[in-house]
Amino acid sequence: MPGNDEHDPLDNWLSQQVQPLPPPPGTFELITRRARRRKIRKLAVTVASVAAVAVAVAVATPPLLSLHVSPSGSSGTSVAAGSTPSQSSGTQRTTGTASPYVTPTTAAPATSAKPPAPVPPNFQPASVTFVSLSTAWVIGQAGTPGTCANKDPYICTSIARTGDAGNTWQGAPAPSAGAPAGATGVGGIRFLDGVNGWAFGPELWATHDEGQIWTPVSTHGQRVTDLETAGDRAYALFATCSGTSPAGFAADCTKFALMTTTKDSDVWTPAGNLTSGLTDGGNPASAVLALTSTTGYLLAPDGTLYSGPLGGSWQKAGRAPCKPGAAQANGLPANGMLALVDSNSLAVACAPAGSNPLVYTSDGGASWHAQPAAAWTGLTSIGTLTSLTAAPDGALLIATTQGIYLLPVGSSRWQATSAAGTGAPSGGFTYVGMTTSTQGVALPADEKLHQIWMTFDGGRTWEPRTSITPGN
Repeated sequence: MPGNDEHDPLDNWLSQQVQPLPPPPGTFELITRRARRRKIRKLAVTVASVAAVAVAVAVATPPLLSLHVSPSGSSGTSVAAGSTPSQSSGTQRTTGTASPYVTPTTAAPATSAKPPAPVPPNFQPASVTFVSLSTAWVIGQAGTPGTCANKDPYICTSIARTGDAGNTWQGAPAPSAGAPAGATGVGGIRFLDGVNGWAFGPELWATHDEGQIWTPVSTHGQRVTDLETAGDRAYALFATCSGTSPAGFAADCTKFALMTTTKDSDVWTPAGNLTSGLTDGGNPASAVLALTSTTGYLLAPDGTLYSGPLGGSWQKAGRAPCKPGAAQANGLPANGMLALVDSNSLAVACAPAGSNPLVYTSDGGASWHAQPAAAWTGLTSIGTLTSLTAAPDGALLIATTQGIYLLPVGSSRWQATSAAGTGAPSGGFTYVGMTTSTQGVALPADEKLHQIWMTFDGGRTWEPRTSITPGN
């Protein structure tokens, strides 16, 4: 107040030194114990969170067996510089399965966590590849050009996959390529190990992530007429051709080169100087390739047989009694088909079925002998030969326009199977192949049946495993 030197009583009290009251006995011990408990609870929650994240990652990210390869530009991955086939001098075909001489994997490869897609409507299978007793891919066409469910509605190439030996099928990603027509499209498929695969005939596409992404591989204008896989490699025939549909993409081919790549590469290089620039005097011709798990054979357009170790240099092994005939629409020669029993023994079909067609060699092509005519006794009107294969145990099988026929191990006569004559679909089969000595697969000539046929008793009995249709 004016004229008063005394502070306000409250100010006077605040100006005094304040002595804090002591806490009740045991307070600091209580605070310490509570802090310790909070720290322990926080640590437990952190550990549990980390464990939950680890489980989520393990569930959401299935392990892959190979590095993922991202798609390249539209031009695709090129053949190695200086290795263009036109510049240089494992196991069945375009409509076939993976090499029956490659040991099947013991388990199916890891699959995507995405829910399976349905098989496209009106799927018509053209080529099949098994990598184990249960896992396979089939490529074909589905739908009507102009209305197909692709980025380009005129491209109808589709793929279906099974993980239970053909009991059920799901749709899978496919290359953005059309049906084989002249120098474009793809009609064949091969997987090496369930992760690395190729679509071909006449174009070439590759996948290194179980078929999720397909990348075009440039062949510099060459057409891929045959491709097989074994070991850790793929081999293919690159050809200079001028034929167009309906004659087939492998028609009017005049020069061939054997090319190879490792499973995780898209760089293709010549297998050797001797297997490049192969011709039959400039005449239209074909060639055919077959692989075992360690050795490969190539029947050249002029009838020369070449052989070599996988990954090594190929050499002349001899001369077959016949040349490969003109290519069928699927790229296979109508005459001169190869079937490998082991690394030294093979059979070649040199004449129409039913007229003593097969010749054999057991010394890698140095000498040959013909199959006795009596081997066909009792079989009549078996049609035109379309495919030849050997099972790992040495049994031989042929597919014809009338069905499938078997020459068991130790037998001297061919036998009609359950898929021959009246038991075969109309038109017979375009392909037969054996994954093991007991399990095999065949494709009917009529793709509109939406079927593959399978055997589980060494080729004696066959039946449609299932129709490859939407919902299966």
